[in-house]
Amino acid sequence: DGKVWGALVYATHTQQVPLGLTEQAPAEFADITKRLGKVFPYERYEILGQHLQDVFREYESWVVPTKDLFLKVDSKGPAEDGGMNLHLQFWRDQQVLVKTDAVLKQGSPLFIGGPKWRDGQLIFVLVLQKAR
Repeated sequence: DGKVWGALVYATHTQQVPLGLTEQAPAEFADITKRLGKVFPYERYEILGQHLQDVFREYESWVVPTKDLFLKVDSKGPAEDGGMNLHLQFWRDQQVLVKTDAVLKQGSPLFIGGPKWRDGQLIFVLVLQKAR
């Protein structure tokens, strides 16, 4: 069905980079922190981990940006007006934190507000990669 890019982002008001783990987004998703700033009330966004994953209909896929937090993605096929119908499960270790259905469209990232962490919040980002 397509490819999705997932990232675990740490949002904070402090300028200190957490744990020295910051990664750069791929060029096609370089504006992701600016988009996050329009939705979440933080001053700084750091990518802690990221993963590009193929998603196929009727097969489960895992977007694993870190060893502790990851997203299970089940494709339910193409959406009527473009994009992909997905069933998502946000996991921490062996525990499901959130289950939801969503339509993921190109150019429209999905942000999942996660738990508070340190002096900020964790956010999971999911983006449908442009078809080549």
